[in-house]
Amino acid sequence: MRIVVSIKQVPETTEVKIDQAGGRVDTEGLTRIINPYDTYALEEAIRIKEASGATVAVISAGPEKTNESLREALATGADEAFLLSDQAFEGSDPLAAAHILARGIEKCGPYDLIICGRQAMDGASGQVGPSLAEELGLPMVSFVRKIEELKDGYIRVQRMTDDGYEVLEGPLPMVISVVKEINEPRLASLKGLMKAKRVEIPVWAAGDLGLDASRIGPAGSPTKVTKLAPPPPRSGGEMIPGTADEQVKTLVAKLKAAKIL
Repeated sequence: MRIVVSIKQVPETTEVKIDQAGGRVDTEGLTRIINPYDTYALEEAIRIKEASGATVAVISAGPEKTNESLREALATGADEAFLLSDQAFEGSDPLAAAHILARGIEKCGPYDLIICGRQAMDGASGQVGPSLAEELGLPMVSFVRKIEELKDGYIRVQRMTDDGYEVLEGPLPMVISVVKEINEPRLASLKGLMKAKRVEIPVWAAGDLGLDASRIGPAGSPTKVTKLAPPPPRSGGEMIPGTADEQVKTLVAKLKAAKIL
């Protein structure tokens, strides 16, 4: 069995600067890490490998420095890594990103299961996994909290819902996106990090993947950012004086005046 894990490199901090004139988030100089949600996808793939002898490949689309996250994934337990990198990929929305990843996954070899994190920490759209499944023509289950059974040509999972979970089964290959409840990710070992430094990671550009320029970058992205601005600062709270009973009466009166109650 061969498992492919899609990961994304994201800024480590939420304290980012917004370039309002350029309509973009300025992440220059920030430390970048594997998207936290993707670490659960990677951990689940490694656990399957340890239990069944499966092979785990990780793939990511991004600039050359994304190699750092791919090497961390190798150090954690993945067997192969692939980087999709081209200036033409800049400005790709989730749909264009899924198109790029789909062609990369097809090029990196056969697969039985593709695992993604539920969403990226920066964009938080949760659209890449479903779009990737559509691009590859595969079934997809999102919000997976547990894999109950996995064997040749078959998978059964628990899908988290607002009030519990559903048990779903289906054929392989399949795309699943996982939630943090599925496991507890491990850290890369020092020995693994040293070994991963020596691994040569294939880098494929748009031409290597046979991509149509109209399907990638801004041209292939139906989502357009028309304005980008930081949220307005929060106003200060109001202290209500008096005893506890008096405070409750005053608060109720204010909520009624505001038509909240």
